[in-house]
Amino acid sequence: MSTYFRVLPTLEFGSRRSVRVLQRNMFVYRRQWLIIVSGFFEPLFYLLSLGIGLNHLVGQLHVGLKIVSYASFVAPGMLATSAMNGSIIDALYNTFWKLKVAHTYDSVLATPLDVNDIALGEVWWALTRGSLYSASFLVCMAVLGDTHSIFAILCLPVAILTSFAFSAVGLAGCTWLRSWQDFDTVALIQLPVFLFSATFFPISLYPGWLAGIVTCSPLYQSAALLRSCSLGEFSLATLVHVAYLIIMGLIGLTVASHRFRRILTP
Repeated sequence: MSTYFRVLPTLEFGSRRSVRVLQRNMFVYRRQWLIIVSGFFEPLFYLLSLGIGLNHLVGQLHVGLKIVSYASFVAPGMLATSAMNGSIIDALYNTFWKLKVAHTYDSVLATPLDVNDIALGEVWWALTRGSLYSASFLVCMAVLGDTHSIFAILCLPVAILTSFAFSAVGLAGCTWLRSWQDFDTVALIQLPVFLFSATFFPISLYPGWLAGIVTCSPLYQSAALLRSCSLGEFSLATLVHVAYLIIMGLIGLTVASHRFRRILTP
């Protein structure tokens, strides 16, 4: 573990060279923009279906010091899901293709770029894609009246932080995948995280032992933080949520850089 943290100072977070990887991905997707746009609709359809179908059946909920509609409760969770999905798609699926199938990074390493630039550049791209989903989803939330404070504008940087955390961990996890069949395991993890992170129900409705497990979920940390911004209610727990996501992202990026170096420069 100490080896991973020794890699951290070498990540060159401000490296201009890593932006070249971001530019490369932008050139690839400029004619495949429908693929990017399609990732926005799943959480939006969830939000609309729950807002129209269940909002009147569930009624209002006590969230913090405010009473809000069910749609307003679910919306931040869907925003967190949108940021997670947008970053995970690129960090896992597309990176696996370039790393294990197309061997794109072998060509990249023939340039002045190194493995740290590759890892950071892929995070930049996943972060960009997740941010696009988050910004458009936040606009939909505002139009549908699911925001209740001027501080809802902070949902955008929080969603970007969420994208960073998940993309970095996804990038690290991608290096351990051996074949396309391993993505079944990814889905097996991702689905419970989506369903059991207080995304659809308040944490108070979970049994005590399950609530303790749910609070450890990174998606819960993001959803809780986004709800604080949407409602304009902040506490010490808000700082805990921020610290959790930052630490998660830094550890994921450090491990990803170490693993990329081990795989690409044996």
